Amino acid sequence: MALLITTTAEVAAKMGAGVNAAYNGTMQEAAEFMIVGLINTMTKHNYSDDYAAGMNVDVSGILRMIISDYIAIQGISYDMSGYTSRVEAEDIINILRDSMLRGLGILREQAAQDFIDGA
Repeated sequence: MALLITTTAEVAAKMGAGVNAAYNGTMQEAAEFMIVGLINTMTKHNYSDDYAAGMNVDVSGILRMIISDYIAIQGISYDMSGYTSRVEAEDIINILRDSMLRGLGILREQAAQDFIDGA
C-alpha cells in the first residue's frame, strides 16, 4: 500500500539523510492515517474524501504539507541516532512541528475551508 495524500519523496526530503531506514512505508502509512483522522476530526470536514474525489492541486498542498510534516516528525522520533546530534534531530522536529501547527491553524478557519471547497 502507498501513502494516500502525500508522497514518500515529500516525507524523505523533510526527514533528511539521518533517518533510520527501518522507518518504512508501513509505519509511514500508519502515521498518515493518524494525522488524516486528526485533520478531519479537528476541522469537522472530510478532506481525505475531498482529496480522493479530485481536490484541486493548488489547494491540496496544505494537506500534503501537514501530513508529510507529521510523518517526518514520527520518522525522526523513531530513532535519532542517525543525525549528527540529538539537537539537530530536535531542531528539525521543531521546524516541522511549527509548519504543521501553522497549517492546522489555517484549516481550522471556516474561510479557509470554504476557499478550498470552492477551488
